[in-house]
Amino acid sequence: MSLDLHHRVTGEGEPLIVLHGLFGSLENLGGVSQRLADNWQIHALDLRNHGRSPHTDAMDYPAMADDVLRYMDRAHLEQASVLGHSMGGKTAMELALAHPDRVDRLIVADIAPVAYPPHHDEIIEGLTQLDLAQIGSRGEADQALAHYVPVTPVRQFLLKNLVRDGEGGFAWRLNLDAIRDHYEQIAAGPTADGPFDGPTLFIKGGESDYIGEDQREAFARYFPKASLRIIPGTGHWLHAEKPDLFANLCRRFLDGEFDPS
Repeated sequence: MSLDLHHRVTGEGEPLIVLHGLFGSLENLGGVSQRLADNWQIHALDLRNHGRSPHTDAMDYPAMADDVLRYMDRAHLEQASVLGHSMGGKTAMELALAHPDRVDRLIVADIAPVAYPPHHDEIIEGLTQLDLAQIGSRGEADQALAHYVPVTPVRQFLLKNLVRDGEGGFAWRLNLDAIRDHYEQIAAGPTADGPFDGPTLFIKGGESDYIGEDQREAFARYFPKASLRIIPGTGHWLHAEKPDLFANLCRRFLDGEFDPS
């Protein structure tokens, strides 16, 4: 069953839907959205079980793509370009492969159309083991989480999901149980057969290992008109590390600069 997603609309022009990654929210791509809002109408969405969107027990890419499709129908968007990072990139790919007529141009940031081995186990364990009833401040939460997540910027990103519950305590904004229980589906590759024949841009972080040569066959199968651009000196969070360069690549692609002649 598809859900009504929390969203934010800014800018004017042709529609561009923006989808965040795992443990994130629409705020994560806010810098890029601001940089593109001069020429595009930005539709930034919180995916299910994230941000201010509804929680549900179901979490896989067909369901998440259907949520985006439901949003498009309610927003009267017959067709839109879509930009997604990581989990949002997989959701964007699923949407394009299952409903190619609804996607104009597709931008996927640092994720490939393949299944990945588990690599968030410590993060999920750390978040679920955090006893919110015993946490009196964000500093205490950060200190407790450091045992599982030693990298400070990653902890700061994760703790953006920690919110006051209205009774003086803390609660998680995201649905940790659903993410933990459906992590295998989140790590999975596309389920729709495709292909998507529209213009597609994959943007890879130069220091990231999420996209590799061994995935070339999957790219060709699902996205025969795909281009790849690499942003040197960036990791998986390439849009946050070099937002101007990332946004400029998106702008040039959306303007048709990378289209095959």
